[in-house]
Amino acid sequence: MDIKLLVGKRVRELRNDIGISQEELADLADLDRTYITSVECGKRNISIVNIEKLANALQVSLKEFFSF
Repeated sequence: MDIKLLVGKRVRELRNDIGISQEELADLADLDRTYITSVECGKRNISIVNIEKLANALQVSLKEFFSF
């Protein structure tokens, strides 16, 4: 599977686990909601800086973030 799809699926999974919307995640990570949507759909080649922002907003370590 494409890494962008794997990361997007993982972001959606972690977001749903803590029960927040894409908009709430975007606010917590200081990112645009449309960016979150495109990440979750596997359409973004997400930077390591934004991965860290998302992991922090989702309250997981980078190790846990990449536990596919």
